[in-house]
Amino acid sequence: MDTFFLSHGSPTLSIDDSLPARPFLQSWRSRVMQATPRAILVISAHWETDTPTVNVINGANDTIHDFYGFPKPMYKLKYPAPGAPILAKRVKELLHNSGFGQTKEDKTRGLDHGAWVPLMLMYPDADIPVCQLSVQTEKSAAHHYNMGKALAPLRNEGVLIIGSGSATHNLRIMTQDNGPVAKWAMDFDNWLKESLVNGRHDEVNNYLEKAPNAKMSHPWPDHFYPLHVALGAAGERAKAELIHRSWTNSTLSYSSYRFSTAG
Repeated sequence: MDTFFLSHGSPTLSIDDSLPARPFLQSWRSRVMQATPRAILVISAHWETDTPTVNVINGANDTIHDFYGFPKPMYKLKYPAPGAPILAKRVKELLHNSGFGQTKEDKTRGLDHGAWVPLMLMYPDADIPVCQLSVQTEKSAAHHYNMGKALAPLRNEGVLIIGSGSATHNLRIMTQDNGPVAKWAMDFDNWLKESLVNGRHDEVNNYLEKAPNAKMSHPWPDHFYPLHVALGAAGERAKAELIHRSWTNSTLSYSSYRFSTAG
């Protein structure tokens, strides 16, 4: 299995046909990945914990509507994908064996919109077991990259690993129109593409020092760290491919990547 980073953007991706990332995700099984995974592990920007935590759900995952002030139909959407308790236990084992200490379990938490919004477009039948893994925003990018390295064996066990965040994410200065892309956002997005495509993992792991406009593009790292997990899980020789790029609100990038394993 290749690993992926998806920029999920606004929750309105769930209903807004005008967003170009929507048809990209809807064509997932025909254009991106024909093989059906045994289970899906999502590292979502919308689950922050002090310690790596997995949701261990028997039965269907609840759909968490963790957003406010959006159109009412969005709060009626459901994505009742089965939980993946066996995968959750395996994630705990791999992290523990790689020195990440005691990974915690959450037996009540369902899927937040960083998981269910893209998945409902990619796998609308909601019939593939899904497990979520949290991010630790007080830790470093390298911490998340190494967490991904620990999870690499899952690729050979039929598990699709998806980091769900955003290539740029600064809601405080996001505009309401779709005018020209802000230069600071485009510069960061271009740097990210060049660094990934050319295999400069160290630079990506040290993006705060290496990237232009790093703090403006990501004032808080929650939406960027899922990329590091997906990248680490693909291995040091992973080949990155930009599989989608679009923009909304002049600053919000939907750039998404495939990380193909090598060797």
